[in-house]
Amino acid sequence: MASKHPVADAQDNVGCQLIYRDLRDWLAEAERMGAVKVVKGANWQEDIGLAVEVVCHDEGTPTVVFDDVEGCTPGFRVLINWFTGTRKNLTLGFPPELNRVELSHAYHRHTRGLKPVPHRIVANGPVFENVVEGDDIDITKFPAPLWNEDDGGRYIGTGCFNITRDPDSGWLNCGVYRVMIHDEKRVALYISPGKHGRIHRDKYMAKGERMPVCIVVGSDPLSFLTASTEVPEGVCEYDMMGAYRGEAMECVTGRHTGLPFPANAEIVIEGFIEPGNVAEEGPFGEWLGYQGAAMPAEPWVDIKAIYHRDSPIILGAAHIRAPYEYARYRAISRSAVLKENIARAGVPDVTEVWAHEVGGSRLLLAVAIKQRYPGHATQAGQIAAMCHAGAYLGRYVIVVDEDIDVSSLDEVIWAMLTRSDPATSIDIIHNVWSSALDPMISPEDRAAGKLYNSRAIINACRPFHWRDEFQKVNAPSPEKRREAWTRWGHLRE
Repeated sequence: MASKHPVADAQDNVGCQLIYRDLRDWLAEAERMGAVKVVKGANWQEDIGLAVEVVCHDEGTPTVVFDDVEGCTPGFRVLINWFTGTRKNLTLGFPPELNRVELSHAYHRHTRGLKPVPHRIVANGPVFENVVEGDDIDITKFPAPLWNEDDGGRYIGTGCFNITRDPDSGWLNCGVYRVMIHDEKRVALYISPGKHGRIHRDKYMAKGERMPVCIVVGSDPLSFLTASTEVPEGVCEYDMMGAYRGEAMECVTGRHTGLPFPANAEIVIEGFIEPGNVAEEGPFGEWLGYQGAAMPAEPWVDIKAIYHRDSPIILGAAHIRAPYEYARYRAISRSAVLKENIARAGVPDVTEVWAHEVGGSRLLLAVAIKQRYPGHATQAGQIAAMCHAGAYLGRYVIVVDEDIDVSSLDEVIWAMLTRSDPATSIDIIHNVWSSALDPMISPEDRAAGKLYNSRAIINACRPFHWRDEFQKVNAPSPEKRREAWTRWGHLRE
């Protein structure tokens, strides 16, 4: 089957070069590319959420900045749809001509083996242009939207990250956890069990001590994405941000908590979680595309200070029915890691892997192999489903031949429809790692902590023993496809 976007030859020598240092630099570059639209006078109650539904599902749509939002301080802004089209390449620091698969490989090559670069504390930074404390604190003045009509409140923290410190070791963690506004001086902070920030919180609560927290609401996109990427326990994400950039992150410290946060951040909320202070949080539209249940008793943060730049920008990363911008990043970052995980498990000739955006980069994995022996496809599929990068909350793994572009959903489904037999080509794995966010776990099992699901491994390769006699695909060879695009690609313009 002919791909609409044939993968070009590998570009192993492409290097990373970030041309922005903060969110404003990034926005200026996106504006220079002609990829930004500004909307003035929208309301946070409905307009921004509806706009997200229109622009954030599809590749190549504009980045949108909402300015002068009704009922909020004039000049305070919200930015959405920043990881799409060639802005993916801008965000990660690679040339715009790289396609998705090439970008995934370039990103993985750059990040593999990076050594932490310790962050540096500085005395001052743009984030201190405005310091709001005491009676002046009012977080509702910021244009935090109601992203989905059934959300339990306004979420100021979607494209945010949260800083906590281990009370025993002093290890700093930056984690991405959703943040809902309760009122002028309180925000809710939901952290899933097992996450590093939750481990810190549980330690403080067990000691009967309040936990200091800082919430970075407006960071540059790369910092947000780095904070959302799994790093080993004990490693500070600031230091991995510096490693990616090749220079130390400059941080300032909060007046009340002493926690560090980026000196060039747009908005930072500083406060404490007191033991026993809990309230209902949510519901919230989560990454699977469903409205997550309300959490009956989640801690809130008492805000002690808000630091922000003049005309600050909230970085939005709304979770809506996939595909959407955050799923596009996870596809880039996870696909190459999956390929490496499978190869390290001893599976040969894995030619390509893609974690599809429509499944939030988890629910649907496509693995292409050059078949070498009977059972090769089954082995590749089982390992993909159970390796570190693929094990959490998956659903389907489709194994295809090497002639299929795994990043093309059309090609993967075509292979599944024409090269698999429902009675003999599907294997099921039972009782594997899922999550309370999984919409297929019953309310009873969710309440009981039975967070398991199953995986389907679909062998959509040509049957091994007669693969050479399988009907020939009526499409040109990869070489001829590249020639066709070189000579006739202008017809699509």
